Amino acid sequence: MIFCPLYSGSSGNSTFLASDNTKILVDAGLSGKNIETALLKIGFNPNEIDAILVTHEHTDHIKGVGVLSRKYNIPIYANALTWQCMLKYIGKIKEHNIKVLYNNHISIKDMDITSFSTSHDAVDPYGYAIDCKNKRACVATDLGFISDEIKYILKDSDIILLESNHDVEMLKFGPYPYDLKRRILSKIGHLSNDDCGKAILNIINNKFKKIILGHLSKTNNYPELAYQTVINTLIEAGVKLNMDVTISMARRDKPSNYIKFK
Repeated sequence: MIFCPLYSGSSGNSTFLASDNTKILVDAGLSGKNIETALLKIGFNPNEIDAILVTHEHTDHIKGVGVLSRKYNIPIYANALTWQCMLKYIGKIKEHNIKVLYNNHISIKDMDITSFSTSHDAVDPYGYAIDCKNKRACVATDLGFISDEIKYILKDSDIILLESNHDVEMLKFGPYPYDLKRRILSKIGHLSNDDCGKAILNIINNKFKKIILGHLSKTNNYPELAYQTVINTLIEAGVKLNMDVTISMARRDKPSNYIKFK
């Protein structure tokens, strides 16, 4: 399986996954042109995409969804409430490409996909775990907190795109209005660098994991700060880096962390 965050951050999100037979996107939160450019950079053609999985209806996750579906005849998968909210933003979609998720398990060719609820201020936000050939890749962002269900799913994952959205002190003393700060810090907001590190401690087991930190705030975080905060938390707890887990950073502006694993 191939896993590659095309873009990850507060300005737009999209993650590419591929197996021998299947190619999908989780979200398309930048323009269709940006997504096309990113796919071509990593050697794939947009007309190869079999499906787009949508986590929730916020613009930084759906901006290019409608354009890509119409141009390349791509099915879009989302739960019923998300469809109701996003349809007016993504434009007209061919009926056969409207795929409503009525349960938490679907298969797209050789990929088995499990959706799970996340705590975020969207109508019914999801994360996704994708299983193929005994490997699991997971996209877990826009998390107010990590539930027991999410911990269970992440423990069994080989590679995870995990939210490390903000530094709490930068957010508290930054330019955002008070109500927005309170929302981000709440259980329907975003996971901080500190909370991300603690979450990783709770999912480490005997299964080696590649964890990519993503969905960083442009205003309230720095990649170096997010990385060091998480690394310090793990080292202080006795985690063996590169033996128990590897930590890397997703880029907001271009594809990064292209990982191919068997």
